[in-house]
Amino acid sequence: MDGISVGRASVLCTLLLLALQVCNGTVTVKVTPVVEVEKGEAISLPCTYTVSSSSSKAVIEWYIEEQGTRKRVAFRSEGGEGKSDEGTPLSSRVTIGDDSSLTIKVVQPSDELTYICQVTAGPAGVGDGATQLKVFFAPEKPELTKPSSQAIYIGGSESSEISKCVSMNGHPQPRIIWFKDNNPLAEVKDKTQETYMVPSVVKEASGLFTIQSTLYMRPTKADKDSVFYCVVEYLMPQNQIRKKMSDKISINLNYPSETATFVLLNTTPVKEGDTVTMKCETDGNPQPEFDFTKDGNNIKGEGGLLTLKSVKRTDAGEYMCQATDFDNLDADLSGKIELTVQYIDPVSVTPVEPQVVMLGDKVEWQCKTKASAAHTVHWKKGSEVLSQDGTLSIQEVSYDKAGEYVCVGAVPSVPGLTAEASVNLTVKGKPVIESPAVAEVEKEGDTVTLKCSAYGLPSPQFTWKPSGKESVSPEGNKMVSTMTLKATAEVMKNGVICEVSNEHGSDSAVMGVALKRALVNSDRVLLSGNPVLKADKQQGGSSGVVIAVVVCVLLLLLLVALIYFLNKKSKLPCSKKDAKEVATGEVNNDIVVEMKTEKANEEAGLLNKRPSTEQ
Repeated sequence: MDGISVGRASVLCTLLLLALQVCNGTVTVKVTPVVEVEKGEAISLPCTYTVSSSSSKAVIEWYIEEQGTRKRVAFRSEGGEGKSDEGTPLSSRVTIGDDSSLTIKVVQPSDELTYICQVTAGPAGVGDGATQLKVFFAPEKPELTKPSSQAIYIGGSESSEISKCVSMNGHPQPRIIWFKDNNPLAEVKDKTQETYMVPSVVKEASGLFTIQSTLYMRPTKADKDSVFYCVVEYLMPQNQIRKKMSDKISINLNYPSETATFVLLNTTPVKEGDTVTMKCETDGNPQPEFDFTKDGNNIKGEGGLLTLKSVKRTDAGEYMCQATDFDNLDADLSGKIELTVQYIDPVSVTPVEPQVVMLGDKVEWQCKTKASAAHTVHWKKGSEVLSQDGTLSIQEVSYDKAGEYVCVGAVPSVPGLTAEASVNLTVKGKPVIESPAVAEVEKEGDTVTLKCSAYGLPSPQFTWKPSGKESVSPEGNKMVSTMTLKATAEVMKNGVICEVSNEHGSDSAVMGVALKRALVNSDRVLLSGNPVLKADKQQGGSSGVVIAVVVCVLLLLLLVALIYFLNKKSKLPCSKKDAKEVATGEVNNDIVVEMKTEKANEEAGLLNKRPSTEQ
């Protein structure tokens, strides 16, 4: 066969193949190139296809591809039921749907593979599409661990291990970033550098990653207060970059001392009786040994603390601290404190013994003290300040002056620095009754309780007229007698007399008893006309007051009767006024009598009663 024949045959074969392809048709498969899912969730991988000719049914098969080798995991015929293949990593967790999608339950990191949807349509041919499944899982919070040797000595020639950071169970593989004082450290793996990291990665049987990074540094003294921590950075679906931070740690550095400080920890002026604490420390670590002296004499401390309990004025003086650091013997590690102890002497009072004086006499005390600073001296009784010059003088002693007096010395510049002494004053004399109060009852015959309070020393004896059930009790500097009896007509008229007496004299008073509605004015005149008075005053004038009141009332009644009579005779120009007008009030001896004209007319009619023929 010549060349022309071969060429013609080749063209003919090509035309035949093209014709065959056109007759059989084509298969087109469409999938999602990348699908993302979190570990433990379910995911569906979609697959759709088209066939240019429908001469035969299609078969849909799903494959996984590992190291260039395909392995089928599920299949179904068009219109038929989907099935999964046995003996694959997905056998119990994969299904193929009527829409040809592949569903995987409880996705694991090992499921991160390439999935191929292949459609075979007989004469139409074969088509496929690949989906990359990506699995994500957030790692655990990173944890820091320190090396067994806690302290790092500054000045070494090699870098020291600072800490290890471990974060477990992440997918895909996360990364660790170190921070010092909130600033990220550059990732350095060169061990010749002063700061570097040594990373490591372990892929667990579950397919998750555990990562670790060890930080090495050659620290300086400035790092003694530095704070270190690590952050794990990981990827989640939709390109989300997330972070988790570890706890923070500091490192223990050893470095020599260069200076020392010696300070008094008390924040207020030191006074006698206080506890004093002085602290000596250096800028090195660990702290060296300390020696303490007071005015050149050795004194025992504990570590860098010198504590003095219940200090006295003799504890004042110069205190010195001396430290010795064998890593820096040339350094001057000493300090001084000049301690001042404020004090106040006990208060002295003259006369010191308790004073007993007669009622109305004079009494005087002197009070003195000394202190380390300007001080004050004042006398007080209770909360009342009576004198501020050290002298307390009472010219005319009364019963209410009896009791305890306190002299207080104080240093105003030192809070709490005080001293005090107390004296007692006793007042003797005849009894004196406190002003009695009026007792009230609802009605005559009720039981009433009266109180009679009296000062006096020796304690007075009480006598009641009339008497009843009595009890006596002390109340401060006075004695109180309480008596209960019935409010008879005589008691309400004359009151009850309380008499008190002792070897120096006597006193008496009338305790008034009245109905609750019977008090008329501010002078507390009783319904009977008896005011509350001392017994000796009432005995001399009560009868005259009663007579005067009765006479006034009678004159008023006669005047009202006369007005009524004249009105009846029409001899008054005001006789035509309204009979219901109120008569003017008459006041006499602080007793107010107010009557309406109707009642006055009625009473006048009773007083001037005539035979019926005259009306």
